[in-house]
Amino acid sequence: MKHKFWLLIFAVLLAPLPAAKAPLPAAKAPLPALAKTAEEPNVRVVNMVAERFFFVPSRITVSAGTTVKFNIRSADTNHGFRIRKAGINVVVPKRGGGETKVVFHATQKGRYDFECSKPCGAGHNMMRGTIIVK
Repeated sequence: MKHKFWLLIFAVLLAPLPAAKAPLPAAKAPLPALAKTAEEPNVRVVNMVAERFFFVPSRITVSAGTTVKFNIRSADTNHGFRIRKAGINVVVPKRGGGETKVVFHATQKGRYDFECSKPCGAGHNMMRGTIIVK
């Protein structure tokens, strides 16, 4: 019985991901992943997509004193978005469930790692990214 269980686990982990995915619903106009707002010069808007098993973009660089406004949507299932150093931990609803908005104040220089905080599958532990504050 144990042997069959492990064979099943390995089969699931080694199974290829589907090659084709349905497109996400189109927004009014695609925005750049990292945009500077004209009204607020020290604000960056990051349009992020969470998908098994990564975030796009996964590396963001900003200057100290910048406020980063994340608009996060999922391309598949429910995900989490956590920045431990900033005390941020939110749920990103599954595809079609809208987007989650997060505000991060980059007040101090350093590296701020973010990760998926909701188990989403076999590659969940690899779903990470970084904010670099210069």
